[in-house]
Amino acid sequence: MPRYFFHTHIGDDVVLDPEGRELANPDAAFEATRVLALQLLQGADTDPDLLRAVLYVTDDAQEVVLEFPLTEALVPGEEPGPPEGTLH
Repeated sequence: MPRYFFHTHIGDDVVLDPEGRELANPDAAFEATRVLALQLLQGADTDPDLLRAVLYVTDDAQEVVLEFPLTEALVPGEEPGPPEGTLH
């Protein structure tokens, strides 16, 4: 399984992820990044610089596979609706 590393860039500061996480594919890495961004943004009231932070996700070869501004996690996504054929 591929390993992805989640590096946090806040202005000129970089917090490296030395261990990374094994995830099935880039889609799983995207979802993990979104969850991590939401967790980090919980501290934005005490550190407003987090609103400018970006997560850079790299693979084992240290190639950037995803660039994710933390504020992107605040954009509402499509919520799954009820299964077809059910009444509300």
